[in-house]
Amino acid sequence: VTANMAAAPKRQDTRKFIENLSGAGKSIAVLTSGGDAQGMNAAVRAVVRMGIYVEAKVYFIHEGYQGMVDGGDNIKEATWESVSSMLQVGGTVIGSARCKEFRGREGRLKAAHNLVQRGITNLCVIGGDGSLTGANLFREEWSGLLEELLQQGLIDEEAARSNSELHIVGMVGSIDNDFCGTDMTIGTDSALHRIIEVVDAIMTTAQSHQRTFVLEVMGRHCGYLALVSALACGADWVFIPEMPPKDGWEDSMCQKLSEVTNAHKSTNTDLVVRCLGFDTRVTILGHVQRGGTPSAFDRVLASRMGVEAVLALLEASATTPACVVSLVGNQAVRLPLMECVQMTQEVQKAMDEKKFEEAVRLRGSSFENNLSTYRLLSNRKADSELPNSSFNVAVLNVGAPAAGMNAAVRAAVRVGITEGHKMFAVSDGFEGFYKGEIKEIKWGDVGGWTGQGGSLLGTKRTLPGKHLDKIAEQIKIHNINALLVIGGFEAYVGLLELSAARGQYSELCVPMVMVPATVSNNIPGSDLSIGSDTALNAITDTCDRIKQSASGTKRRVFIIETMGGYCGYLASVGGLAAGADTVYIYEEPFDIRDLQANVEHLTQKMKTSIQRGLVLRNENSNENFTTDFIYQLYTEEGKGVFDCRKNILGHMQQGGAPSPFDRNFGTKIAAKAIQWITKTLKESYKGGRVFTNSEDTACLLGMRRRALVFQPVSQLRDETDFVHRIPKEQWWLKLRPLMKILAKYKTSYDVSDSGQLEHVTRVRPREA
Repeated sequence: VTANMAAAPKRQDTRKFIENLSGAGKSIAVLTSGGDAQGMNAAVRAVVRMGIYVEAKVYFIHEGYQGMVDGGDNIKEATWESVSSMLQVGGTVIGSARCKEFRGREGRLKAAHNLVQRGITNLCVIGGDGSLTGANLFREEWSGLLEELLQQGLIDEEAARSNSELHIVGMVGSIDNDFCGTDMTIGTDSALHRIIEVVDAIMTTAQSHQRTFVLEVMGRHCGYLALVSALACGADWVFIPEMPPKDGWEDSMCQKLSEVTNAHKSTNTDLVVRCLGFDTRVTILGHVQRGGTPSAFDRVLASRMGVEAVLALLEASATTPACVVSLVGNQAVRLPLMECVQMTQEVQKAMDEKKFEEAVRLRGSSFENNLSTYRLLSNRKADSELPNSSFNVAVLNVGAPAAGMNAAVRAAVRVGITEGHKMFAVSDGFEGFYKGEIKEIKWGDVGGWTGQGGSLLGTKRTLPGKHLDKIAEQIKIHNINALLVIGGFEAYVGLLELSAARGQYSELCVPMVMVPATVSNNIPGSDLSIGSDTALNAITDTCDRIKQSASGTKRRVFIIETMGGYCGYLASVGGLAAGADTVYIYEEPFDIRDLQANVEHLTQKMKTSIQRGLVLRNENSNENFTTDFIYQLYTEEGKGVFDCRKNILGHMQQGGAPSPFDRNFGTKIAAKAIQWITKTLKESYKGGRVFTNSEDTACLLGMRRRALVFQPVSQLRDETDFVHRIPKEQWWLKLRPLMKILAKYKTSYDVSDSGQLEHVTRVRPREA
């Protein structure tokens, strides 16, 4: 992100803005096809509103390809209001259906006729690989279909000429996450939410009755849901198509289960009853995984993809191939649709030929990294089989609690033990460190930690600066050779203080790495922090309920205050996920004229069929325009038009069980941090001791665009606004105009990053 920002002045003249792209005279149709997936409605909403924003005509095609073939009332023009209140609804409100007729040329001819009659030459298809392959075939046949319609006298020459090109953009809506070219498909994260909710509920009854549970999850031929669920709940065993069990697996599994003293985790079948006599229950989750409200992640993903799809359609030409909008790391990219489909088919071919490692590689880096992390964590060996590194590694939490911290600690402890280290837990952050609250932590001590919210180690905001002598002394007493700090802004500042004091205290000359964990997502060097996804879901759920409370009472505006300090991430991204009208943040200064314009905007909205408003305010967005002030201003100015209510969400955003994303992210990033520690320890062990004082041995491990990257904390200093505890550059600010557009504001939107069609076969940057 930083490199990209630094390069900005050089490409000033080549920047593209949304106001320079026009959809006037164009017609776009959106359909959902195949199996439904949570988040499809958010994608439909984004396509409709972005299409209308650029002055294109937008049409719904109801019931997927069947509706396109049948025509009539199945193809209706969409309005801004017709996609209101869709964000929080699961499934697809415009319907989906399998269509046998569209598979034949006769059916596609009917579909083409129906589109030409309405002048629709831009198609946005939300579905799985089958739906997208069908769309691509339709595009390839388009000129032939028009020729046939012309010959049959169903259309005239002018219609054939003005509709000569069909442009297609796909978005992958599938809970299975089985489509190559994207890290996440729309609906996958929500399906994981359903699975984890059930697993967490089952865990309690399993513990109560000393039972073993076997869970069957969906995924068709792809093991993603099972694999990530296993990581997120700490399952003892997982069966996925990409990793079939080896010969003798029955004995291995039973041995592993017998080692789990309380046998209270989700595991396996009749075999367990037969071999171990365990009380075993089977739960098949079925279609519950497809249902329910979409997660915050899926709403934001679908909204970003929907907007990107419209941009792709506006920029499409006769020579550009049909593309699919994908997510790689934290970036939306466009890929040729058929390259993705072919790669997806290659996976199945590799599976059929039992080339499982090849199938895993083809699935992409996201799947590969999840599987390697699972293998690391499930590789429990007897103490006699473990390597003896003779290194001691300490783990501590620093700052406010964040959901997912415990999953990170668990992964760090278990990977560390697997690598032969002795792991030490420090209670209550740097305060506990200087007081000597340090003790060894074993494999079994962290059992069941992945689903626990808060910080089981205990955490404080205390900085180490005033206690460096005592911390150095404790490092010496316990012979600590490396530090893993999991926490927020205080953890970052603490690591800066420790690394700066290395010249004064030789005990601090050990490898140190920080993993960002804070709901505020305000750490320089990382696009995402552990805990922020859980907080976003808490905000989104609450906003859903608040909006629903107004369903019987019209003309009501809600003012909601979120956490985040001076960082507007939670307010902005929460606003995008909840469909807010306005979001006030510190990073985007506002004055009384802006407040007046926002009130006027809501006044106009109350004249439409959407008689409800949602306004979010980050807690430190402005010291004078407080939540109370804004509430009173809106109340006064809205008299006779709307009334107001306010809610301060407070610490509920920090609590609760961690989301699947935070469990998974915490697990993967902490495992990677320990692997870095192992490597750095080996490199810095000389003359019978660990000694390292180079800046690249005090690092922060963060997600930057497409990769996890280790960065020296000293190099991040210049990227930091220490007064306001935020990074100077923040990627999510680019989402702000998108949120405003979807709320019907005219705004400037830099779309320079869009439009680069990449190739799926290209080697992607692997996690550094």
